[in-house]
Amino acid sequence: MDSIYVLRGRLQELYARNSKVFDKVCQFVLAMVTFSVINHNVGFMKAAASPVAALALAVICTFLPLSLTIVMATVLILAHMFSVSLGILIVTAVIFLIMYIFYLRLTPKMALIVLLTPIAFFLKIPYVIPVVCGLVATPISLVAVACGTIVYYMMEYVKKASANISGADAKSMLSQGTDYAKQVFQNKEMWIVIVAFVICLFVVYTLRRTSIDHAWKAAILAGAVADVIVIVVGDMVLGVHTSYGALIGGSIASILVGLVLELFFFSVDYARSENLQYEDDEYYYYVKAVPKVFVATPEKTVKRINERQETEIIDTEAVRRNSGAVSVKTPDKMAEKKAVAHGSEKSSRKRSPKKGPVTKKHDMREVDKMLLTQSLRKDLNLKD
Repeated sequence: MDSIYVLRGRLQELYARNSKVFDKVCQFVLAMVTFSVINHNVGFMKAAASPVAALALAVICTFLPLSLTIVMATVLILAHMFSVSLGILIVTAVIFLIMYIFYLRLTPKMALIVLLTPIAFFLKIPYVIPVVCGLVATPISLVAVACGTIVYYMMEYVKKASANISGADAKSMLSQGTDYAKQVFQNKEMWIVIVAFVICLFVVYTLRRTSIDHAWKAAILAGAVADVIVIVVGDMVLGVHTSYGALIGGSIASILVGLVLELFFFSVDYARSENLQYEDDEYYYYVKAVPKVFVATPEKTVKRINERQETEIIDTEAVRRNSGAVSVKTPDKMAEKKAVAHGSEKSSRKRSPKKGPVTKKHDMREVDKMLLTQSLRKDLNLKD
């Protein structure tokens, strides 16, 4: 588990160093996926449905605020609706206008949710959205989720009914627009999904704010179960058939995504939690303190092994000649040993011709001989 926390810390450090680059790359990818999904499902205008047009729009949206990506996506959908029918274009424009009124008034900074909701529907994992919003957002995000859900079902209806839509006179346009509005807003499956998302989001948001142990895990599981129960019950009551395989798969995906979000946003150690109690003049306070999990990222240490340095050999004779020292002739070691054995001692000191303090200069040989003499005296118990 520590390795996972270390990986999380490194990813956070990497994002902190290059946050602007990562944000722009993610914004480009999101815009490209959004325009590609629109062109793939309702790409009735050939000029606007080309990959080159989607790439150009994505590049432009990369350098603009994220809310303008919604505006560009709306314009692209309206262009495709115009190719189908003028009546459908008018109804779609009115629906978008109503959604923009609620969106801009209540959730102007949740453009990401509006864009991700239709994409999640097309990827068959729409149940991830309410779980994510309940974990990291507030209940007001339901407005953005509902808008994204309505947009998906609008495109689904036009995609299925485009082959049967014909006629360009005023009467046909009126009937097409009326049928389109009825099919969208009387779609039982859409309202079941919206109700399931509302209940799931409130369950997740309420549980993850409680002080129970493992609150986020409990909220994720409860939200996924609530989604399944509401949709199954709604299908049985209203006679709507939903793919239960996609329902179960999407619920499992929502649990996995929720656990990843918990790792990055709410990693705590419940084993070291503490319950605190204190008071003031008016209240008693009961507080549960749960420490966050921090794992130090190991730092790489580089050891440099230098090459072995060559030992410099100093010529002592040359040094003595340069310094003006006088070489002193001494007997060899065997003669010195004999002299020590007979109790004779030879002086190795050289007096300075000058009066006053005597300076002694010994070379390495004289030092060795003095040490040898002292060692022999000690071994033979000789006195000075």
